[in-house]
Amino acid sequence: MTVRDNVRVKSLVALSLLLVACAPETDSISVGTNGVSTTGTSTTSTSTTSTSTTSTSTTKPVVQPIQVLPAAAAVGETVDRELTTSDGRTRTYHLYIPSALPAGAVPLLIALHGGTGWGTQFQRNSGFDELAEANGFLVVFPDGLGLGDNADQFRTWNGGYCCGTAMKQDVDDVGFINALIDAIVGEFDVDANRVFAAGHSNGGIMSYRLACELSDRIVAIGLQAGSLGIDECAPSQPVSVLHLHGTADQNHPIDGGIGSNSISDTNFHSAAYSVETAATAMGCETRPTSSSDATNPDLAVTSWVQCAGGVEVRLVAVDGATHSWMGHVASNPAASPSYAGLDASVVIVEFLLNHARLP
Repeated sequence: MTVRDNVRVKSLVALSLLLVACAPETDSISVGTNGVSTTGTSTTSTSTTSTSTTSTSTTKPVVQPIQVLPAAAAVGETVDRELTTSDGRTRTYHLYIPSALPAGAVPLLIALHGGTGWGTQFQRNSGFDELAEANGFLVVFPDGLGLGDNADQFRTWNGGYCCGTAMKQDVDDVGFINALIDAIVGEFDVDANRVFAAGHSNGGIMSYRLACELSDRIVAIGLQAGSLGIDECAPSQPVSVLHLHGTADQNHPIDGGIGSNSISDTNFHSAAYSVETAATAMGCETRPTSSSDATNPDLAVTSWVQCAGGVEVRLVAVDGATHSWMGHVASNPAASPSYAGLDASVVIVEFLLNHARLP
């Protein structure tokens, strides 16, 4: 077993324990193909009125966690596509299609690279395509806006207060992702209750913006080392949020501010502010629960589980982890070494697949 495989196994075990630890103590319910409960005994739940979302139900059925299969060789096909957005820009993306997709509607994951990165760089760095191959979902790696025509590097997203060219030009990246979903839905049978976004750093900031401004399409987000970069989060539907953040991140400090290794010099919001604001926007209870992971003492988990529409908001602070994508070799040789005790891609995919939107 390689080091990378060992990290993935540990991550699967850790997240399975976290899923159990954060679940209410009620009878289990079997899970259908969409991760939605199909049978089970009645449970008692409470309701909370949300001022930020249109849905007020906090009923969250307990399900047996969907276990993510280990990554498989990405023997499917990556197709490079482009589309023209409403602002007249030609935008590019890279869609990974597994060699075999299950029958029926499938999940779609939108994977957003970090600032100065690009789509295929994040594809190589994250291994999301390998997880898509093993677990039967589509994953697309869009490109942020570059510095010049056909620029392959220094691409950024307009996540609000960050970053780079995209932010300075007030690029409509929410509109781009909306058009991107339209394009993929027009070609494949995509399950509208399982359209997810994941991102790193600037891509994580963009993921938060999608959760707030494209919640009619984005069901759940998972991110590492990002923050909420817009002034108001007012989703039309609640969205589940998983936020991973290392305590040793010097690019985007977990406590906010300008990091000593910051590229953009943005005065970032803290991880705590970001998840607390998201929890309020998603109609969650005012008091979260805190827990630790018996298999990895580096993990400190804060969760809101009684939320509108049965969603969940969760922050996982990882002691000693840097800015680099956890569990994978950093794509930039000059970057800080990646934390090896958790695979961010595995943890995010498992969270997302377990947080489909309730019909």
